[in-house]
Amino acid sequence: MKKLDGFYNQNLSRKFTTVILLPLTIVVVIFAAVLFGIMERNVVMSDFKYMENSMMRKRDETATKMEPINMTTQFFLSDTELSDMLGRVAAGDHISGAQWLEFKKTKIVDLERLVNNNPLLYGVRVYADHDSVQEMMPILYGRARMERQEWAKEADFLGWHFDYTDNTFAAYRMSQSDKLVSLITEIRDYDGSRLGVIEAAMTMENMFPSLYEGIEDEWSCFVTAEGMRYTGDSCQEERYLDALPDGSLSVTDFKDIETIYLKKQRLIVSYMPIRELDGVLVCVKDITANLNSVYQTRNVCALLLLFFLFLSAFGINSIVRRLLRQFYEILNAVRKVQKGDLNVRIQKQSQDEMGELSDQLNEMLDRIQVLMQDNIDREVLAKNSEIRALQNQINAHFIYNVLETIKMMAEIDEEYDISDAITSLGKLLRYSMRWESGNVRVSEELEYIKNYVTLINLRFDYEILLSLKLPDVVCRQEIPKMSLQPIVENAILHGIEEVAEDTTIYMKGCLVDGDCVIEITDSGKGMNGEQVEELKKKIAGRIETSGGSGNGIGLKNVQDRITMAFGSGYGLNIVSREGCYTKVIVRLPARIGKRQKTPVPGQIGAEL
Repeated sequence: MKKLDGFYNQNLSRKFTTVILLPLTIVVVIFAAVLFGIMERNVVMSDFKYMENSMMRKRDETATKMEPINMTTQFFLSDTELSDMLGRVAAGDHISGAQWLEFKKTKIVDLERLVNNNPLLYGVRVYADHDSVQEMMPILYGRARMERQEWAKEADFLGWHFDYTDNTFAAYRMSQSDKLVSLITEIRDYDGSRLGVIEAAMTMENMFPSLYEGIEDEWSCFVTAEGMRYTGDSCQEERYLDALPDGSLSVTDFKDIETIYLKKQRLIVSYMPIRELDGVLVCVKDITANLNSVYQTRNVCALLLLFFLFLSAFGINSIVRRLLRQFYEILNAVRKVQKGDLNVRIQKQSQDEMGELSDQLNEMLDRIQVLMQDNIDREVLAKNSEIRALQNQINAHFIYNVLETIKMMAEIDEEYDISDAITSLGKLLRYSMRWESGNVRVSEELEYIKNYVTLINLRFDYEILLSLKLPDVVCRQEIPKMSLQPIVENAILHGIEEVAEDTTIYMKGCLVDGDCVIEITDSGKGMNGEQVEELKKKIAGRIETSGGSGNGIGLKNVQDRITMAFGSGYGLNIVSREGCYTKVIVRLPARIGKRQKTPVPGQIGAEL
């Protein structure tokens, strides 16, 4: 977990580089491991096949080598003249010199010619069972000559003998270095008595050439059933001997040629049973050099792979940093914003998601600056309102006392119309000069409008009626103070006053989709389409307004106050028809007021 935490704490470029490089490394390593594993198996299988084919060839060669020994032995055994001569010697018959000479010319020469015609044979000798025989080199010898041979010292010397030196003649032995393999066979008379022994010999090198080839990384050994091991001139290295099982090898242990791979020793071992010789030929091939070649190639590739991954890490990191350059610029901009610099802007460098994010952040910073400026303007407006309210409160009590005195004088003189007018004026002044820190209810604003219309009617010869159709839920909605009265005042001054006849101002309200909608309609002169569009632009601030009557500044102030209080989705809308009417639609969020300072009109919807 600590290692993962360390990884997660790295910067994005290193994370992306690691995430990209790690799977690539794993894939390449697995691919290389599989590839070199296949190469190693191919080397082993190639040498494995080589050893199997080599052993099959050796099996055919061995059969070819044994054939002349067996055939020559059988030929000697079937020679009746040779058997008869040995029988006469064994019986003690007198054989003259002429007879021996004749025997040599007619038989020994033929046998010698037979042996010499086969170059694979070292020689074929017949040892008589008695020393009285006339020795005739290189075929016929006496018993004493046989007893000089190593195999003759064995109790049962019949059969095959391996790796011995020819001791027939002492002087001859000094110059003889060949090791022999021979088949020893008895010559018996008709009655079963032994007449002599046939030694059909061949050099070990001819019989087992693999023991003397001296091929690098190859070694051979012939193992008899008695456990004797013959290795020829090969160096008996311990690692090769380890390939042989302990004890003897029997031909019955193998059905045919068997080849195995000793992975630990890196040796391929083939066993070939030779049933005629009652032994097993073992050939071993050391594949260490071949495997080392594969391993060296693997090591070089591993170094190249590490170098490639090292360069890839730099390349991938460079590409990732280039791709994240926009991100880092955004991050630096956010850090500057965090320190209070809202004037910073992000330069767009690409058309991808990062480029879109930079655009969105720039728009967000622009919006924040606008909202901050709006908030400053709102606070300035609130402060100005507080200052004006404080200024108005300075003489409020004096004005109220004067109006109360005038009202009492009018009532004393029974001028009740004047008394009612002064009462309405007092309420109007009291509402307008009362400082409010928040919004008021619609019902409070309606009470002020009714007093205002009462005083307006004192000025004109005609009467302006006020028709109210607002349900109780609308009357309890919150609204910025002095936001409806300027609309009524604007309707009277710019719509009704020029008509100069009895008319009605209609006010109705309802809740629509969670908003409170109040419509104020006058039956005045109305406006054409161009005038309506111009007034809308003034209210929205798209056209500069200046002081004076008829420039829409009163409606713009109402729009600004509603927008600052509730947001840009709320405010005024104008609908008018020239010579007919003008309707101002006020949209506010539905908010229930928490206080009621002025009583709700007792008769909602009645005309005054």
